[in-house]
Amino acid sequence: MNEVKSVRRMATQTSNPARQREQKLPATMRAVVYHGVNDMRVENVTVPHIGPGELLVKIATCGICGTDLKKIHFGSHSAPRIFGHEMAGTIVAIGPGVSSFKIGERVMTFHHVPCGECYYCRKGTPAQCPLYKKTGVTAGFEPSGGGFAEYIRVMDFVVSNGGVVRIPDGVPFEQAAFVEPVNTVLKGVKLLNLAPDDAVLVIGQGPIGLMHAVLSSRIAGKVLTSDLYPERHAIAANYGLKHPIHAGTENVVERVFAETDGRGADAVILAVGGTALIRTAMDAARPGGKVMLFAQTQHGEATIDPAAVCVDEKTLLGSYSSSFSILDEVTDLVFGGYRNGFDLTRLISHRYSIDEAVAAIEVASHPKADSMKIMIEPSLGAGAE
Repeated sequence: MNEVKSVRRMATQTSNPARQREQKLPATMRAVVYHGVNDMRVENVTVPHIGPGELLVKIATCGICGTDLKKIHFGSHSAPRIFGHEMAGTIVAIGPGVSSFKIGERVMTFHHVPCGECYYCRKGTPAQCPLYKKTGVTAGFEPSGGGFAEYIRVMDFVVSNGGVVRIPDGVPFEQAAFVEPVNTVLKGVKLLNLAPDDAVLVIGQGPIGLMHAVLSSRIAGKVLTSDLYPERHAIAANYGLKHPIHAGTENVVERVFAETDGRGADAVILAVGGTALIRTAMDAARPGGKVMLFAQTQHGEATIDPAAVCVDEKTLLGSYSSSFSILDEVTDLVFGGYRNGFDLTRLISHRYSIDEAVAAIEVASHPKADSMKIMIEPSLGAGAE
């Protein structure tokens, strides 16, 4: 399976090696630099230099993802680094050899792209592709996405393999920044192979869980949503989700069985990190049902009932990162959905400037009833929120 054939934008050679200098750019920029576990600092760093086949993008907005937070809190990556990958902005410089993009175009960019040809791509697991595991966007230091900065360098293999997507007129940067997370969510939903008569339980109604529920509801007959915060259920209701389970006061498993004629859910999506709720998810699934782990990105151990897999024939599976084979469908959802009921900017609860980014990460790290998607936006002045 060729993961990128429908979206590949091949760069072609040009004879103008000075194109990247067409705009006067600053020598330094503000960025949020990771210096170790829970050690984030706002600093001045050098604006990245670009080479042949590459782009320089000025960041307009970048969402804080749960995977960013895990890297910050658990120290899984060496320091220093600049994280952030749910990003959108404007091309401000173009390297020699690029003719498929222009300065001034608004784009979102992925930080990973698959080759589309290796064993893992052919087997439909592109996130395991060796090229995909190589990060191709940086704001400096070891490439790590770089969206928590004013400018990013998009490397040639990302540009040439469809990792840069133009944003249509009328679609705001904030909506476009959701292309990457929506891709990961839709990949997971498709993996479940849902049917119209299915009942689905989504555990967690943060932004990712809510998007899982919305996309599942486009196929499944009933989608139940579980969360501790009534405020999040109110947001979910605005997206058409009608079966909330208040996890703080209700027994989630009992409620699921009551809603499914005593069978259990056909599919359960665990959109909350950690392992504590895996057993709940397994118990809520019907015999022969599926449980998908979506947020369990840290290695560790978990306890499950093996007979639930063997005797009850429940399937435990995982989904990680994005798939370029569905990118056209994702962009249709995100770009077309902005005016047609899938306005994801409504999930944004907080907006912070670069200088306030440490506070933004603190808010994102301790979710509360009034916090959903947290954005870092370099153009904002201090105190904006």
